[in-house]
Amino acid sequence: MTAGVYYALLCLGLLVAGGAVPYLFLVVVGHLITVVIVYPIYRLVVFQARGGWITGYLRFYVVGLSFLGASVVGLPVLVELAGIPVLIAQALIILLSPPLSYAINRSWTFRDRASESGKVCDVVR
Repeated sequence: MTAGVYYALLCLGLLVAGGAVPYLFLVVVGHLITVVIVYPIYRLVVFQARGGWITGYLRFYVVGLSFLGASVVGLPVLVELAGIPVLIAQALIILLSPPLSYAINRSWTFRDRASESGKVCDVVR
């Protein structure tokens, strides 16, 4: 879902900007908007997480930054050096994003820490 929202925002940004704004700027802005849109959905619907919103958001954002980094580094290589159009290059970078992002968010961002504290105590006993 995150990849779809981000890609749609990037398409919209490129269409509206018409080349007047650098594509990497649109990538960063699209990423920031995407994180704000999808975090509540992931938190409440996908993972049904409990605990602090801000802590969860910060973890979610850190995971997102790794994918933003992949785009900021990978896009210029694919666009400037390989001559691939921006949207196709971004689609290539996004291919691995959803399953990897889900796995990281499930195991770290939205992990139920309250129930884990009991598990640790059971293991120690």
